This record gives sequence, structure tokens and C-alpha cells, in this order.
Amino acid sequence: MTPDVTLSLDELAAGARSVLAPEVWDFIEGGSGSEITLRANRQALDAVAVYPRVLGGVLQGTQTTLLGTPMSMPVAVAPMAYQRLVHPAGEVAMAEAAAQAGVPLMLSALSSCGVEEVARAGATIWFQLYWLAERRRLEQLIARAEDAGSAALVVTLDVPIMGRRLRDVRNSFALPVDVLAANLTDGAASSAHRARAGESAIAAHTSELFGPALSWADLEWLRGRTSLPLALKGILDPRDARRAVDLGADAVVVSNHGGRQLDGAPASVTALAGVVTEVGQQCEVLLDSGIRGGMDVLRALALGARGVLLGRPLLWALALDGAAGAARALELLRTEFCQSLTLAGCPDLAAVRELRTDQGSGR
Repeated sequence: MTPDVTLSLDELAAGARSVLAPEVWDFIEGGSGSEITLRANRQALDAVAVYPRVLGGVLQGTQTTLLGTPMSMPVAVAPMAYQRLVHPAGEVAMAEAAAQAGVPLMLSALSSCGVEEVARAGATIWFQLYWLAERRRLEQLIARAEDAGSAALVVTLDVPIMGRRLRDVRNSFALPVDVLAANLTDGAASSAHRARAGESAIAAHTSELFGPALSWADLEWLRGRTSLPLALKGILDPRDARRAVDLGADAVVVSNHGGRQLDGAPASVTALAGVVTEVGQQCEVLLDSGIRGGMDVLRALALGARGVLLGRPLLWALALDGAAGAARALELLRTEFCQSLTLAGCPDLAAVRELRTDQGSGR
């Protein structure tokens, strides 16, 4: 169980590693290539200094609205695949924690629990799409997400192919037979379950499913296909952020996929300011990759983000104590964020945007 004396999200990592199979730990923790970008995410966030103001007044609250969703703080649960790898209840338990915390769950298309089952847990669902090679299957998946009550669609753009994740290759990693891509399967085993020496079965499976030829024209089709708020995730270059705004996206997520795609891409927080400068107030900007505490949320907002996505620490908490563990992790994040706001002299979220920052070096 998650210890009640956990004082930071980072402290959950050791406990999760002790209860997970080594190959599962490597799957959730690893990055692509030499993991340069994975490390850079933390290094760059740690290098962001925030100049506190004084005599700012008493904190009034952390509530906000993103993608039309009222939320208790500017944090959403990042899309993470196959959560039943770390806990039997998987994404349903994560949704229960998100509902308790009052934050949305960005549900992966590769969820190991069906979207309908997850939606019944009570959290607001933002459904994350990978672009499937078969347009018919993609349309069916979108309709299924809409019918389940999803409040937004989020398209991940940075996986035309899966990055070469060497930990998975060395482990010949494959899914256990009881963990499925519940939204994309009829219940039968797939190539994701067939281990081959020196290969990642996950990579083999996604290469069969995903459409690497995704284009801006395809996104224009999607924008016309759905009335839901639309976010585009995986943007680092301001020119792509501009195209997203021109296309009609409601939000962009500045993300390098947690260091799991192009190894050598910049840290997400390093790219944030350029994207914010380009799109201004024309769409919401969220930050993903490397968030580990309340101070990181403050850093992101001070640099112009409207909110952040929290990923791996919630998997650690889920592995240790299911929904209760993930809920406590989100409450700890809220405590840290409120303290950071107070110490920075910010009585509300609007005041964060007036803070000065310095960014040290980061890839």
C-alpha cells in the first residue's frame, strides 16, 4: 500500500519498482534510444527558477476550466496505455481517483479497460486517439468515445511509428494474455502478446494498427467530424502550433511523449515558451512530460501553460494501492501546488502569469 508518510511523488517510485515485474517497470519508466530526452525533461524543469512576489494576499483557490471542463486544479491525468499491467482495476481505478480529485482523465486509446466501463467510474473523460490505419475503425472508435460521454478528443501526433525503446527490446517485452487494448480488440490475443527474442511486441502491434501517413488534411476531416473540443498532443515546434490553431484546435499539448519518441528532441518545458508566444490566447496550451510535483505545475503556468498532464507518478501510486493510492498522489500534488502558489505570492491562477522566470540550459 502507498505509505501515508509519503512526502513527495518521487518517493512513490521505489515502492512501485519493488512490486512490479522488472519488465513492466522498464515498460512504464523507459524512454527511447539512449533516453537523452527522458532525462532532459527533469533537468529542464529543475532549471526553471521562479521569482516569488511578496504580500500577494491569501490564496483564493485553484479551480479552473480547460477544454470546457471545470476542474479543481490545472492538472489532468495523462494518457497512459495498459494500466492493468500495474493494477488489476487499471484505468477504472485511475478514473475513480481522478473523479475524487476533481480532475479529468485523458484516457488512452490503448486503455486496458473499455471506455464505457471507465466512464462509469465518474471522471470526466478526454479520449485520446492514435490515428489508426483503417479509417472505418477510427470512425468507430470516435463514435464509441462520443457515445460513452467523452468531453473532448485528444489526438496524439508524434507517433507515426513507435520510438525504439531499448529496454523493451532487451526484455523482449510482450503483454500478458489478460491485458488487452480493450477499445481496439474483440478480446482475442494479438501480436502485442507474442514475445519474440530481441523485439518489442508492443512496437510490432502498434505498427500494425497506426497510420503513419497522418496529415493536416486528416485532422481537418476530424475537426469537421466532431463537435467535441479538440486538442492536439505532441507539438514542440511553434509552426505546428500555429497550424493547429488555424485548423480549429481548441488546445495544443506541448509534449515529447515523456521522452519515449524522438530521442534528442527538446525537453517539453524548453519548447513551451515558443509555443505560447506563437499562439497567445488563441487556444489553450498544456504541458506534458516530466511533471513530478506542485512546483512543476507552478513553473509551467508561469511560463504560459494553462495546465499540465501528470503521468508516471500516478502509475506508481496505482501500482501500490489502486484508486486510493492514485487519489492520495493527486491530493499530495494539490497540497504542493497550493503551497507553491502561496510562497510565490499568488492569490489566484491569474497572478501566476505575472511571475518572472529564468530558464537554465536544457535540451
